[in-house]
Amino acid sequence: MIDKRYTQAVALEYGRNKAPLVTAKGDDDLARRIVAEAKKQGVYVAEDPRLLAMLSRLDVGQEIPEDMFTAVAVILAWVYWLKGMQPGDEKPAKA
Repeated sequence: MIDKRYTQAVALEYGRNKAPLVTAKGDDDLARRIVAEAKKQGVYVAEDPRLLAMLSRLDVGQEIPEDMFTAVAVILAWVYWLKGMQPGDEKPAKA
């Protein structure tokens, strides 16, 4: 079931790059599909309208700029806490 309340979404990838990277974004039906797929994959979905407004100005493939680091770090800290993780847990161990 797709939740109709989502009208805009931005997906970030983090942990593999120097800074979080916009991997998908969209409005209306695309936004709802992005959120539905995230939930299906076990990705936590944060609802922060102000951060969404800032992130939606970025292009897919673009790293977040330094002035967004703190706002995104708060969300990522929440995600890590929910998953019982610490920064660096997502990176594969070096052989």
